[in-house]
Amino acid sequence: MKMLALVLISALLAVTQPAAAVEPPQNFAVHEAPVPVPEISFEDANGQPKTLADFRGKVVLLNIWATWCAPCRKEMPTLDRLQARLGGPDFEVVALSMDRAGPEIVRKLFTEIGIEHLALNIDTSGKAMFAIGTVGLPATLLIDREGKEIGRLIGPAEWDAPDMVDFIRSHIAAH
Repeated sequence: MKMLALVLISALLAVTQPAAAVEPPQNFAVHEAPVPVPEISFEDANGQPKTLADFRGKVVLLNIWATWCAPCRKEMPTLDRLQARLGGPDFEVVALSMDRAGPEIVRKLFTEIGIEHLALNIDTSGKAMFAIGTVGLPATLLIDREGKEIGRLIGPAEWDAPDMVDFIRSHIAAH
């Protein structure tokens, strides 16, 4: 009977305690409060103009990359798997290529490495990279539903690793 009482008390305490915040993965710098993201312009696979405002209402993982960047190429399949796993009405991975050669080179790479879930987005001017204040690739920003930056990671990451998925999922649920 004592054992049952202890189990019930433990269960009750677990339910009444607030959930612990999910810690950011290594190298992911989170701002104390979300900060505005400069408006950037780019094109989709069909050459149609896009901006980050097109994604308002969703949590967005904006990944700035290029086909000629070896670490970018390596992490692209992990971003594709993250989009397959979490993508939908509340979340989207926006992989934004900085390739000046145009969308065909991105299409070719997507085919070569089996990218199936990411939309093709491209900024042939390269202005987006500088607007968000990064000079290295890859650079990734986590953006809330109002279009503000929650945090960023400079350099490659395993975007479908359990700690990363839990971290991103916690921000989708919180916002």
